[in-house]
Amino acid sequence: MSNQHETYDLVGIGFGPSNLSLAIALKEYEANGQENGISTLFFERQSSFGWHRNMLLPSTTMQISFLKDLVTFRNPTSGFSFISYLHASGRLPQFVNNQDFFPTRQEFHQYLEWAEERMAGRVAYGSEVTSIRLPSGTVPELSDRLRLEVTDAAGRVGRVVEARNVVISTGLVPRMPEGIERDERVWHSSEFLQKYRRMNPGDLRRVAVVGAGQSAAEITRFLHDELPHAEVWVVIPSYGYSVADDTPFANQIFDPEAVDDYYFGTEQTRDAFWRYHRNTNYSVVDDEVIRDLYRRVYDAEVRGIKRLQILNLTRITGVKRAAAETRVELQVGPDSEVRELDVDALVCATGYDGMEPTHLLGDLDRLCLRDKAGRHQIERDYRIATAPEMRCGIYLQGGTEHTHGLSSSLLSNIAVRSGEIADSIVSRRARHNSEYALAAGAEGDTC
Repeated sequence: MSNQHETYDLVGIGFGPSNLSLAIALKEYEANGQENGISTLFFERQSSFGWHRNMLLPSTTMQISFLKDLVTFRNPTSGFSFISYLHASGRLPQFVNNQDFFPTRQEFHQYLEWAEERMAGRVAYGSEVTSIRLPSGTVPELSDRLRLEVTDAAGRVGRVVEARNVVISTGLVPRMPEGIERDERVWHSSEFLQKYRRMNPGDLRRVAVVGAGQSAAEITRFLHDELPHAEVWVVIPSYGYSVADDTPFANQIFDPEAVDDYYFGTEQTRDAFWRYHRNTNYSVVDDEVIRDLYRRVYDAEVRGIKRLQILNLTRITGVKRAAAETRVELQVGPDSEVRELDVDALVCATGYDGMEPTHLLGDLDRLCLRDKAGRHQIERDYRIATAPEMRCGIYLQGGTEHTHGLSSSLLSNIAVRSGEIADSIVSRRARHNSEYALAAGAEGDTC
């Protein structure tokens, strides 16, 4: 095999919190002397580290405990914990005095940046992996490596590397309402602050927010605060916002042990997980935010100024551009009354689709096994199940909700999940080295 390309034990695609957590887990393996040199490199298409930057709204808080950080559930003594960050920042006493399990998103993002800075030598920014394939002229059973093409910010192929294992963590894909495209006046919540800051606030006299989840509610509150001169219209398909169930028993669905219950459960068991516990995370809003928005609506009723308008049981069916305005087509109420609303900006907080690695895998996808529904089969260690001749490991951080349950793309189980992937990579390498040594010994015995 050609030696002209860099070769790593692991190449990570994407460097958000999930692969950052994995990089830390492997670093701690080395620091503890448990493993001698798993070579790693991560590629990230963004120019610098960032996690949901466009939703770092003022005073918004995390929806999980600070203890569900990058490391604590895997290694409570880690120097990469949120507590370690607070200590390094000189704010540990103040945070404790605040008596709150839920830091602001801004502070948690600062924690992630602090951890990322200590991993800087292991990640290449402005670099996007565009294909994964076998090295030229090889067949799966004779190759223990995959070849990855990497483009720079200008889209030029600037680097080719080889890897014995690949971990894909490219994140969720923003979902827009059917038939609606993004432009300078129609935004997805994932780009909210960036697009909002390009506007002159004085030009925003009427804005609309579509969606019934936490992001939609937080954006609504933000616009109501930031644009005191404007009408804020809320388009909700349900009858108002639904409260998120974050009670102790319900939160057990995010415990590490719940992954086994889901993975090894029957189809009936898995269906029950989603049916009973979907309201812990999907299309739900924190109680405090719901009550705050309701108080605003009620106060406006009292004062006779209806600046915050809630359209319940309403769906968006289309968008037209009318001169400088954006005309939103709606179906309103139980009779699906057709209505049009002219707005200066439309924000679609309509969620995300799961990560789908097929386009990256290309021809390799034929070696990846699928279930009856056409989804990738995933091993318990988050590795795609492949044909026996595939010797390399392809792991997913995300896109495994159908096999591993509700926490697959969430921060709740990030530390344990990354630790399990690290354990798998280390054990597979040890097994490979052992097999190689046995083969070499057998060959020596015949000489």
